[in-house]
Amino acid sequence: MKHIVVLTGAGMSAESGIKTFRDADGLWEGHDVMEVATPEGFAANPELVLDFYNQRRRQLFEVTPNQAHFELANLEHNYKVTIVTQNVDDLHERAGSTKVIHLHGELLKVRSTNTSKDIQQWKTDLVIGDLCENGHQLRPHIVWFGEDVPMIEKAVSICETADVLVIIGTSMQVYPAASLMHYVPENTPTYFIDPKPSIAGNSNLTVIEDTATLGVQKLIKLLKTKQ
Repeated sequence: MKHIVVLTGAGMSAESGIKTFRDADGLWEGHDVMEVATPEGFAANPELVLDFYNQRRRQLFEVTPNQAHFELANLEHNYKVTIVTQNVDDLHERAGSTKVIHLHGELLKVRSTNTSKDIQQWKTDLVIGDLCENGHQLRPHIVWFGEDVPMIEKAVSICETADVLVIIGTSMQVYPAASLMHYVPENTPTYFIDPKPSIAGNSNLTVIEDTATLGVQKLIKLLKTKQ
């Protein structure tokens, strides 16, 4: 069974109503990303940061997976599929995908400020005074700018086993995630789905200039012709 590795970014969830991580003006939902997505920002104003992610978490319960999420989940009937996502939402899982690696953390998890290994599920608001078992403040389980990406090595090893690579809704400009496409075996067929692709096609790369929902439908048709 062929192994399809799918790299997804903000464009994957945009059609579900989740705002892209950062607009052209450098703001995320009206906030400077340095205030809400860095360890320094959390140290300076933890209440602001916790409230910001509380709002994102609440929003997550108001949206649903879009057709592209479901189509990728359905691919598991005919292929081995691993999704490596930069998104912190759980829409891939809710659509039925069973193998999802979150590079940048997960909104529905929190962790201790004392150790990154003390992680727990969390579906309600997180406030000052919510502590881990050892008495340390809990924080969002999000990889902030300047922090290590703990899942990157696992993602690299997954990409090294890809028979097909699919990239959806990401500019592939943010590192280390952007480096993953270089770890697939040489000559691996690659499909890039984005309404404004930042990459040109070549002999191994097929660019599908479309949204995630329409692009994945086109991808499935192309995969069938390759069987």
